Amino acid sequence: QVQLVESGGGLVQAGGSLRLSCAASGLTFSIYAMGWFRQAPGKQREFVAAISRSGKSTVYAEPVKGRFTISRDNAKNTVYLQMNSLKPEDTAVYYCAASNTYYNSGASWYEHWGRGTQVTVSS
Repeated sequence: QVQLVESGGGLVQAGGSLRLSCAASGLTFSIYAMGWFRQAPGKQREFVAAISRSGKSTVYAEPVKGRFTISRDNAKNTVYLQMNSLKPEDTAVYYCAASNTYYNSGASWYEHWGRGTQVTVSS
């Protein structure tokens, strides 16, 4: 049974930082591209960042470029999202997802999803 478990969310002031983790089990982690998505109240889920199987290639949504960094440790079956210079508009539930195809921004390409972790940024 595939499980993706996010952690590291919380309440932080604007300008602060958080590091999200997503621990994967039940799959061969190194053959999956990984992505982070988020969903704010009343809004659709949106792409945040994705990383290739090897970790050598990444892609980011425009609103987070230069502030967020996605990385992975295949030995630990874990993907990370380092979030710096957080803004109130980053407030959302953050989800990690695994894709057996290609690292990309399309949610429909991801077969497995975690349950999410709440990130709240106060102004």
